[in-house]
Amino acid sequence: METVALYGGSFDPPHIGHEAVVKAVSELSFIDKTIVMPTYLNPFKRAFFAPPELRLKWLKNIFSSYKNVQISSFEVDLQREVATVETIKYLKKKYSRIYLVIGADNLKSLHKWQDYDELKESVHFIIAKRDAVRVSDEFIKLEIDENISSSSLRKDMDIKKLPKAVAKQIAQYYKEHNAKQNTKNN
Repeated sequence: METVALYGGSFDPPHIGHEAVVKAVSELSFIDKTIVMPTYLNPFKRAFFAPPELRLKWLKNIFSSYKNVQISSFEVDLQREVATVETIKYLKKKYSRIYLVIGADNLKSLHKWQDYDELKESVHFIIAKRDAVRVSDEFIKLEIDENISSSSLRKDMDIKKLPKAVAKQIAQYYKEHNAKQNTKNN
């Protein structure tokens, strides 16, 4: 059985910071495969901006040429919020060792994740450093030099911060989405 790293998230939109995390994880010698898994709806959010199927398509395009990177539709296929612990149980049927990749910005709320105690017994955490958040030595750390947030990108789209494979598609989608939102709010 393989050792995998699960990198889940909203990816709304996916950006070069996400791509940098996947590249860094792929360079870890103890990881056989990286599974990138977009959420249908993040349990800590009320809505998504780009539909799950579109985010899934973008991720497939972004990572199509990456060796040992798989895009999983598991959570999108369920068409509902999925707690990370549920996804890990699903992956445990297939993989012997699972690493969970999260951004350092998630550390302060990690204890609030559903069945956190069970989750921390089931995975090894890999933390992508972000926003000068201090990461404890109990975690494996990834040094990522891209300080980008999807929420700020949605408000102020910068095509240079989007993966080249789908940059124009993503920028166009959010430009149109923001225009529709502005029309509704006026």
